[in-house]
Amino acid sequence: MSRCSYLAALAAAGLLLAAPPALATFPGHNGRIAFYSATSEGNQIFSVRPNGKDLRQLTHVVGTDAGEPDWSPDGRLIAFDIGNDETASVAIMNADGSNLRLLPHPDGAFDVDPSFTPDGRRLIFTSFDPVGDGNWSMNLDGSDRRLINSPAGEDPNASPNGRLLAFLGFAGGPPGALMTSAITGGPASQLTPFSFDVGSKLDWSPDGSRLGFIHNANFASPGDSANIATIRADGTDLRFVTHYTGRDVNAFFGSYSPDGRWIVFRLEDHGRFGLYKMRPDGSHLKAILPLSSFAPRFIDWGARPAGSDEDDDD
Repeated sequence: MSRCSYLAALAAAGLLLAAPPALATFPGHNGRIAFYSATSEGNQIFSVRPNGKDLRQLTHVVGTDAGEPDWSPDGRLIAFDIGNDETASVAIMNADGSNLRLLPHPDGAFDVDPSFTPDGRRLIFTSFDPVGDGNWSMNLDGSDRRLINSPAGEDPNASPNGRLLAFLGFAGGPPGALMTSAITGGPASQLTPFSFDVGSKLDWSPDGSRLGFIHNANFASPGDSANIATIRADGTDLRFVTHYTGRDVNAFFGSYSPDGRWIVFRLEDHGRFGLYKMRPDGSHLKAILPLSSFAPRFIDWGARPAGSDEDDDD
């Protein structure tokens, strides 16, 4: 899906202002890692074990793109969006890619960036909707749509305790800033300056104490690299986890692991891409999928379902 195209158009039209919500890794045992990547048939969702084994393509959509995957708290479902520059819908499938179903939405609505609430019963998502652009919630079957706040931002994610919503907000257009609001809506708190050029993938730590995000995601500072940083939900204690410079090597945040001991991310090194993990302090860097032309994007680490025979592979 060409996210850049529709977001740029909305920004130019003045529709992307300061907005709401966010996506969380919920506590649990480490399961599979999901992401999307480009293929000859468009963007598709993949999953892989944390040790890099058993890479699977989960979607095979035709004539459109699948993107922005998010795991349910129990690791049994994946929510994502399917669409193109003209239309987009939220979809849900089982962890193995089976039982894919598109959720209904009003005519003209453009629904993207779904994430589960901590109880797994609802989805939070961004909609460019005739009724009102903003962050919404709905049941897993698409019913009971409720507007949380408006105007629209990006990547709404609920905190593990279900009280706060983190999201990427704007002030008339890019670059964006990390923001939070109450899960019920209301005024947004800006945690970072817009000069940080925060990226569209962010995540709560499983204990809810910190938010991870991408700094200089769109290279608003042209000669600088993209790096991973974390911050407390009140905007204090900013910490840079990676320290790349010179633009040739970049780190793009994905998510925390369900046990909180790892951060998974995309490493870009001189035009090659890899799926990597490291400790939240930046130590113990390990390749999951080594550098290649295969680029994992919008990475989310799911919990291991109860009864699964897969190891954590730590």
